[in-house]
Amino acid sequence: MTDFDALTRANLRRWQEARPTRKPLSDRVAKSLVASKKRYQTVEAGTGVPWAVIAVIHERESSQNWGRSLAQGDPWDRISIHVPAGRGPFGSWEEAAIDALLNCHPFLGKRKDWSLAGVLIALEMYNGLGYAGKGVPSPYLWAGTSQYKSGKYVRDGVYDPDHVDQQLGCVAMLLSMMAIDPTITFTGAKITSSTPQEPRRTPSIANPSKGSIGAFIARIFNVVTKRKS
Repeated sequence: MTDFDALTRANLRRWQEARPTRKPLSDRVAKSLVASKKRYQTVEAGTGVPWAVIAVIHERESSQNWGRSLAQGDPWDRISIHVPAGRGPFGSWEEAAIDALLNCHPFLGKRKDWSLAGVLIALEMYNGLGYAGKGVPSPYLWAGTSQYKSGKYVRDGVYDPDHVDQQLGCVAMLLSMMAIDPTITFTGAKITSSTPQEPRRTPSIANPSKGSIGAFIARIFNVVTKRKS
């Protein structure tokens, strides 16, 4: 079972320490992703997922191929055969992307935390938590930065510690995108219900509203009672 607190701390530390190792490539890819901002914003409007997050997933899943689905890189105009299988066909890349984010695991469209910590967790979940289980940096996030050296799941359930991911990780792309477009920030509020509010009590004789006549009478009653005691 994944310790999300530990993963959050590790990813935030990695973010602070990350330095691009393939900057010419990440800058070139970032320029292409930012140029398609309006298309990604269409999907953001339908899902609530920040457009920059959608963009880097698109690059990781299909090298920004508009004929391929955001879900798994299969063609979106036919039924998908890779996980998640059985999706589609769709009428457009945008339609397929909205389906991937709203209706497919890990259901990023239902997430409310788009702070930096939330973004990093969401991206790791999108690829899978196998790397977190091993306590190693996920290449899906960290390839192309100083936080990644080697290690990759070369196929389902098969991890090769010596294999080097040749794709750019999401963080390398995001860092370059943020340098191009300063409107990209990760300050989204985290919405939680971890501190339940005290139920609101209905005013009564035992619990009169503040400032009411009932409260005035109750205060006098308490004073008299204390004097008698």
